[in-house]
Amino acid sequence: MVQQLIDKQRIANSFSNAASTYDSLAELQRQVGTELLDYLPEPHPGDILDLGCGTGYFTPILKQRYPDAYLYNLDLALGMLHYARSHRPAENASWLCADAESLPLADKSINLIYSSLAIQWCENIGQLFSEVQRILKPGGQFVFATLGAETLSELKVAWQSADTDTHVNRFFDQSHIRANIHEGLNVNSFHEDSKILKYRELKELTDELKGIGAHNMNSGQPVGLVGREKLRRFKAGYEAQRMADGMLPATYQVFYVVLEKPLEN
Repeated sequence: MVQQLIDKQRIANSFSNAASTYDSLAELQRQVGTELLDYLPEPHPGDILDLGCGTGYFTPILKQRYPDAYLYNLDLALGMLHYARSHRPAENASWLCADAESLPLADKSINLIYSSLAIQWCENIGQLFSEVQRILKPGGQFVFATLGAETLSELKVAWQSADTDTHVNRFFDQSHIRANIHEGLNVNSFHEDSKILKYRELKELTDELKGIGAHNMNSGQPVGLVGREKLRRFKAGYEAQRMADGMLPATYQVFYVVLEKPLEN
């Protein structure tokens, strides 16, 4: 049974609306995406999919690394794709608006899939892996980074001091991800890292989450405005986690994973 955690239309609309501000605020996303490049295989001709391409920040980087490859840039948010295509155009490339759980690509058509901080927005990650296995050519790889369940733990702790509603996006833990990897894909590597961003004031963090379109979009979130007393308790709960250097932390749990479709006998 699949639990509905997120509203995909809200996700698409939220990221579309954030397209013009995303690049100026997405420090973590650039850092993780850049580190993910180290997991990519050596250049080879073929077709590449940037799954969850966002504003297309990595389009010129992927094209430079794989100059002979055809690049598909795919995202759920149409606004992001419009921004990517107009601000980072590329030859021998196309832009597709689609859901990662229902990819509009032929069986065994893609040599390499690169995906940085996108698949955490999938509702059924098992279906995602099935689609990946379907479109990869034998010997093809799925190289991705995604957020884990411990992401923004400080934010969760702060809200727990205020009420029992869902205020923070919920992501899958490592065991759930591993358990849902398609049997037709081999795990070449699975690494975990922790990124801690620091802020002088809580509003800097909340404004950043809103500016990149990553504010709370889970089911069970509160409806309407949060009461003044709850907001006071939430702020006090976050202030209690201020570090020795005077900064407020925001921790992101990041998984870097390489999956490979075996060669056919």
